[in-house]
Amino acid sequence: MTQKKVHIIGAGLAGCEAAWQLAQRGIPVILNEMKPLKFSDAHKDQNFAELVCSNSLRLDDFEHNAVGLMHQEMRLAGSLIMACADETKVPAGGALAVDRHQFAQLVTEKINTHPFISVVAQEITSLPPFDDNLYIIATGPLTSERLALDILNKIGGQTLSFYDAIAPVIYKESIDFSKAWYQSRYDKGDKYDYINCPLTQEEYHNFVEALLTAEKTEFHNWEKASYFDGCLPIEVMAERGIETLVFGPMKPVGLTNPHSDIKPYAIVQLRQDNKEDTLRNMVGFQTKMKYGAQQKVFKMIPGLENAEFARFGGIHKNTFIKSPILLDQHLRLKAQPNIRFAGQITGCEGYIESASIGFLAGYFTACEMQNCTPLLPPRTTAFGSMLSHLIDATDIENYQPMNINFGIFPTIQGEITANGKFKKIKGMDRKTAYCKRALTDIQPWLQEIKR
Repeated sequence: MTQKKVHIIGAGLAGCEAAWQLAQRGIPVILNEMKPLKFSDAHKDQNFAELVCSNSLRLDDFEHNAVGLMHQEMRLAGSLIMACADETKVPAGGALAVDRHQFAQLVTEKINTHPFISVVAQEITSLPPFDDNLYIIATGPLTSERLALDILNKIGGQTLSFYDAIAPVIYKESIDFSKAWYQSRYDKGDKYDYINCPLTQEEYHNFVEALLTAEKTEFHNWEKASYFDGCLPIEVMAERGIETLVFGPMKPVGLTNPHSDIKPYAIVQLRQDNKEDTLRNMVGFQTKMKYGAQQKVFKMIPGLENAEFARFGGIHKNTFIKSPILLDQHLRLKAQPNIRFAGQITGCEGYIESASIGFLAGYFTACEMQNCTPLLPPRTTAFGSMLSHLIDATDIENYQPMNINFGIFPTIQGEITANGKFKKIKGMDRKTAYCKRALTDIQPWLQEIKR
């Protein structure tokens, strides 16, 4: 008799996390990854779990922030991705940023040396068959064209796509520190976490004009660019109004220029991109400008006149499915339940969100292999709220990728005080209440899944 096997397609954040959760439960996994035989347009590193757009997993505050809460839930659950991120982190104020090469290298080493994981370098070009084996498709937003087309053909055309942009990376030694300075916003974290480049009002307006008139990447006639709001190209933000950027990635608040008594009208921040701190990432400067235009426009920023680019920004197409129509509560394809989907292809957006859905897909699959019923994470947790977005969306027609945020959690309006009166919770106290509730409610679930 042939033993049932688990195959995972894609060794990104979700695929590696899913493989790890299965392997840690003693279940053999075959992990299929097309690198190094083939690379997507955005991938360059031969290692698994390559971080393409940014090296930041965003805020790490689990007492007031939804992303930080998800970080903490993943840590408590035994996440591979979070363990590797914590081990390879670089200074980033209140954010969790990593040395992206060391991070990918560490994940790859852990996966390759696990006795229950077998890695196969192979491009999968079609949906797996309806057989006795179990499959997890975790090919991410950069699913290869042939596999994406087969998914499109076989699940009734219920796939969507949007465009995602990448920020440039600059060699730190090329930054002019007679104009730039080290400081974290509001002095959070270490002062060396960020490098700041100030612009006067005139410099800012000239910069925005150059952004708007620069040569951009062109799309084919049959392509319609639909961007994810959480990762808009800098020039697309600028198109929404000349002052948009000073209320976004170029806001000058919480910073003091030591070179001048004049308050900057706008600020460009550069975040540490590797452990050696030789590279700096332009925060929020994802772009679809052509390379020559980037070099010209970004050198208009004071302090970056002689900037040397380790990597220019770019743009790539992301693919995701209409999960609320296609998947059940355990992430199985309703039409073919031996297949699960995980990661950003499901419509979660962000590194940690992708890894969390990979975690759940691995756990659900392990339960199926062990003939036990998986326990769904509480709806009040980051795990449960992210899963709910994927399987319970009400506006399916306009289903869009979503970062973890308190807007998708069950609402907390207030609390009953000691004298029996209702007190409405607002602002930071409300965020704190969301986090406390989640970390309390998740404990029984964690105890169950670790048995």
